[in-house]
Amino acid sequence: MGETSTTVDVALKDFRELMAGDGYALSWTESAPDKVVVTIEAGPEACADCLVPLPVMESIMADALAATPYELDHVVLPGGGH
Repeated sequence: MGETSTTVDVALKDFRELMAGDGYALSWTESAPDKVVVTIEAGPEACADCLVPLPVMESIMADALAATPYELDHVVLPGGGH
């Protein structure tokens, strides 16, 4: 996961920081050699109104990964949203 980790971390860095400001943690896992799953978890101070709907989040994450050799598999939102 070495090269994948660096590439995906760089692509999602700004979004990870933005989400943290609203009380969310953004992480990802590799689901296939060229695909990743982005998971967003709510912290105790999470701003529920700050989270966009799943289709919008998937579009944002797919666009962020477009500059990498990896594609978005799917996004998992708090409360089981997928």
